[in-house]
Amino acid sequence: MPLDGVVPFPPEFQARYREKGYWRDRPLRDEFDDIFDRYADRVAVISGPDRIRYRHIKERSERLALNLLNLGLQPLDRVVVTLPNIPEFVYLYFALQKIGAIPICALPSHRYHEIRQFVTLADAAACAVPDRIGDFDFPGLIERIKGEAPSLKWTLASGSAPSGCLSLQELLTKEPRVGKAELARISITPTDPAVFQLSGGTTGIPKLIPRTHNDYFYNSSIAIEVNQTREGDVLLGVLPIEHNLPLACPGLQGFLIKGLTVVLSTSSRPADVFRLIQEHQVTHLEVVPALLIRWINDPAARQFDLSSVRVIQSGGQRFQPEIRRQTQEVFPNGTVQENFGMSEGLLMFVRLDDPEEVRMETSGRPLSPDDEVKLLDDDDNEVPVGEVGELTCRGPYTLRGYFRAPEHNARAFTSDGFYRSGDLMRMHPSGNYIVEGRKKDLINRGGEKISAEEIENLILMHPAVQNVACVPMPDPVLGEKMCAYVILRQGAAGLALPELVDFLLQQEMAKHKLPERLEVVKEFPLSPFGKVSKKDLAAEIAAKLKAEAGLH
Repeated sequence: MPLDGVVPFPPEFQARYREKGYWRDRPLRDEFDDIFDRYADRVAVISGPDRIRYRHIKERSERLALNLLNLGLQPLDRVVVTLPNIPEFVYLYFALQKIGAIPICALPSHRYHEIRQFVTLADAAACAVPDRIGDFDFPGLIERIKGEAPSLKWTLASGSAPSGCLSLQELLTKEPRVGKAELARISITPTDPAVFQLSGGTTGIPKLIPRTHNDYFYNSSIAIEVNQTREGDVLLGVLPIEHNLPLACPGLQGFLIKGLTVVLSTSSRPADVFRLIQEHQVTHLEVVPALLIRWINDPAARQFDLSSVRVIQSGGQRFQPEIRRQTQEVFPNGTVQENFGMSEGLLMFVRLDDPEEVRMETSGRPLSPDDEVKLLDDDDNEVPVGEVGELTCRGPYTLRGYFRAPEHNARAFTSDGFYRSGDLMRMHPSGNYIVEGRKKDLINRGGEKISAEEIENLILMHPAVQNVACVPMPDPVLGEKMCAYVILRQGAAGLALPELVDFLLQQEMAKHKLPERLEVVKEFPLSPFGKVSKKDLAAEIAAKLKAEAGLH
């Protein structure tokens, strides 16, 4: 029986994707068991002093799967996984695939509000958590949720497992009471979810995205093909491993498919990252722009040999020429590979052999021949080529509906199954796409809609500015005005609003797009995935305005 609440791909599309070879109708368990056998003695994962070979992943995940099966975990049971970038995540992820249970990829930064929502929405049977991060007690949090969620039976803890928890380390080492034949008897349907990813959460708590065995293996297979890997290449995993990018785009899955190596890091501090790059001759990085900007502006970069890095995969915003120049100085052999992707499916990558001007200006083009893309206006009409519209898409690895969210699905998809992404794009003459911002990342100034990203890209050209985020601030007359939050470059004397406005006017932009307040800060609040949290900045400036009004 299919899992209740999963929206399937229509039968005619399933048939097309099978006929074209995109869907192999094999569960991830079988795909990766073959891979673990093929590259048995190669090093798959490095974590601290540990060198974990492909056969180790197979053996340890199998033992863990048998012990979980013995506990009573069943196929299609849901497990909220909230682990940092440690080997236990890798073993648990593949152990759940062997059972046919479904990991819900939460993040170590999630707390009661989010994890309780995931557990109750999915009727999760277990949570896998660290014993603590800093002084935060994860097992204690799960015990609270157990009292409110009848489905939740087990807490799996890495590190020291307190009373009431099961130790992941013990489950990985103790001899199972059931034999391998029990796993062989489990039938897994490749159109069932292999994993639940999380939506961006722009409408509140993130929604659950079912990614099937068929589409998720295809997702990683096509992503690794445009990543220009060679024998012996090494990926550094710094972003939270549960997220779609470091897990599967191509991430851990893609590098394992090719028999390559992934270095896991629980620290994103520049010196720690640079040390790992030098020690392990890392060739590939996956970053978000805020993280890369932090690295290239850190003096520690000059203390390490970073010449092994060839590909720096980044998405989220286009880099200005100055940032690209700095990146080239820090990573002398590195090329920034812009990409646009979503946990919901569609991936666009700049190809590394695209002409330089295309690589500089665009965020790439779809990876699959059967990725269907339409840019729509507010009336759902396709916009002319070169004009800006909302990205809608469907294809062999793009979801057909969020899990157990029928009302939201009615708004989030067109009548013919195209997913409404909320991203504003236009097509470049090359056939690649340019991201122009978010449909919801707009400042509505007296009815004039201003793209925050457009203004951010102009402000980034100012020589004193290291990073910027433009957010709406409330205005009693116009509804909203723009506030620019800015981080200054090291050594910059300062920046005042009149100076910034003068600079922007030199760019010959419309005056109504000018920021009307400037806030200079040391750092930005970040989302769980490391992106700038504009929601927090908007709330901060609204509170400041309210406080200031109260002073008069």
